[in-house]
Amino acid sequence: MLKSFYESSETIECGLDEAGRGCLAGSVFAAAVILPSDFSNELLNDSKKLTDKQRRFLRPIIEENALAFAVAEVTNKEIDKINILNASFLAMNRAVEKLKIKPELLLVDGNRFRTSLDIRFKTIVKGDAQLMSIAAASILAKTYRDDAMIEFDRQYPQYNWKKNKAYPTKDHRQAIKDYGITPLHRKSFNLLGEPTLF
Repeated sequence: MLKSFYESSETIECGLDEAGRGCLAGSVFAAAVILPSDFSNELLNDSKKLTDKQRRFLRPIIEENALAFAVAEVTNKEIDKINILNASFLAMNRAVEKLKIKPELLLVDGNRFRTSLDIRFKTIVKGDAQLMSIAAASILAKTYRDDAMIEFDRQYPQYNWKKNKAYPTKDHRQAIKDYGITPLHRKSFNLLGEPTLF
């Protein structure tokens, strides 16, 4: 079972996670979730350990029960300007700024984070497999990003984004070779997976 809180049930804790860092196209998405301290759901887990159907089932449960939640994105053009790590931090910060309740402690999945917000934070490696709020954030970030790529698939069906969600799959890279890039591709990424020569 995942833990309900990191520090204390008295602290307003906010789980943070992102989705889409390794993708070749589209935005990176982040979600911020503040759950009530008595929230419990046996299915809730790291989004990567769940099926798409399970994530879709959990999303409305999280949204209806959360004290506050927000989802934000940083576009591929912004990613190309500031790099994917900084874009991930920016997406998480944007999500926190959209919350209707100000958290007292940010629980960030991963080992690095930067913020100009006056809020304490703790980075937790594999936090989405340990804490409910981070797991909930991982599910929202993943499903909102998947929805965006499914929508873009209608514009660019040849890249099969409804299935590969713009990750560097063999079929996605083949489509880039065959059709070139779209305005949504991240130009700063190694889009064809070719070895870099130094």
